Amino acid sequence: MTTAARTAGADQVHTALSSTFAEARVAGSVHVRDLDTEAEFGHGADTRVVLASVFKIPIALEYARQAAAGELDPARRHTVTSAYRAGGSGTDGCAYDVEMSARDLAFMMMTISDNAATDLLLDVVGPDRVRATLDELGFPGFGFSSCAALDDDIRRELGLAPGRSLDEQLAGVPDERLLALGACAPGSSPSSTPREVTALLAAIWRDEAGPARACAEVRDIMARQVWQHRLVSGFPEAGVRLAGKTGTDFAVRNEAGVVTYPDGKRYAVGVFLRTSTAAERQPLADRAIGRAARIAVDHLRAGT
Repeated sequence: MTTAARTAGADQVHTALSSTFAEARVAGSVHVRDLDTEAEFGHGADTRVVLASVFKIPIALEYARQAAAGELDPARRHTVTSAYRAGGSGTDGCAYDVEMSARDLAFMMMTISDNAATDLLLDVVGPDRVRATLDELGFPGFGFSSCAALDDDIRRELGLAPGRSLDEQLAGVPDERLLALGACAPGSSPSSTPREVTALLAAIWRDEAGPARACAEVRDIMARQVWQHRLVSGFPEAGVRLAGKTGTDFAVRNEAGVVTYPDGKRYAVGVFLRTSTAAERQPLADRAIGRAARIAVDHLRAGT
């Protein structure tokens, strides 16, 4: 195929993606990477984006690396106390203390994005170790944080009470103030680029991000994610497997993961959106993530 033909094909994909994002009233960035051939396609792929809970991927990786190395007992019990709970999903919304293994903290963090489990697991593995692993793997710009620290930043920005539920206090805050929060800006919230995110996923799927046992555990947990409304919506066919991690915060709607086809072909995908509203329910944006991922993956599978 000629260079001109390849360029024309890419131009059509960029147009389709721009249309998809415009219809959903979002700004979007995409990167897709063929894990076997290194072919890739990007649309704003080097734009820094807010990761939201996509930053939990390297925390899961560090847990698995330490478990594989015998530095951490995955079966050891840890207690999610009120110091960690803020009222969200999973243990984050439990009324009383919950005790579970380190492995199950990672499971809850990745499958339902449990923030309390995330913060406890981050304390167990050590933020310095997560940072060191990212740096070692060549991702010095890949950000992460505790969820509590991000919530505290929001309270300070909005002048909210530190001892009360954040969700309760956000109920009366105007949309424009929520959209202007640092949590929605890559300069003040954990961020990366779509290209960097798919590179991290590629390292995990190729057993290059740590011991093979560790990478396999991260892949297995990510394949158990429960959310079916973003990446999965673009790949409804039987036999197509997905493993991913969502990220959501006010104007931020993301998902990054790996799509595996019955023919064995694997594609790391990252779709990152900035919406025009801070509404909790944004089905148009959610579906746009699946559509954008499918458009980009289809482009690589067509060999254009």
